[in-house]
Amino acid sequence: MRDFRTTPESVLDAKRVLIVEDEPFIAFDLADAIEAAGGFVVGPAMSVREALQLIASGEVDAAILDVNLPDGDIGPVVAALKTKGIVMLIHTGAGLTPELQEGHPGLRVFSKPTPPPVLARVLASSLRGGEQSEARHV
Repeated sequence: MRDFRTTPESVLDAKRVLIVEDEPFIAFDLADAIEAAGGFVVGPAMSVREALQLIASGEVDAAILDVNLPDGDIGPVVAALKTKGIVMLIHTGAGLTPELQEGHPGLRVFSKPTPPPVLARVLASSLRGGEQSEARHV
């Protein structure tokens, strides 16, 4: 079995990863893992509104999303990312709302506290079209 606790340099190959997370310490840990994996952090966005603005900028290759934000759930963010064909992972402590589960059954969901280097590696694998078997549905 592979060791996902560490992330070698350049696994993300300079991809721009949007982080949507309203908890500053979690956002910082995610950003650190993305940068350690050779990616560039977009955000972090702490609201749906801010995330949608960053997506509209066109500077996003992939995303890690929390579900519940101060201005609502991430449904509009998921829809905007899907429209653009952007790879995304959900990182949540609350699980998906029934609406998100029904409207987006293929979402890859990881329970908090999944280590950020694990998320970076799965995201890199997804960007390369690799397997996504590490996803755990909450």
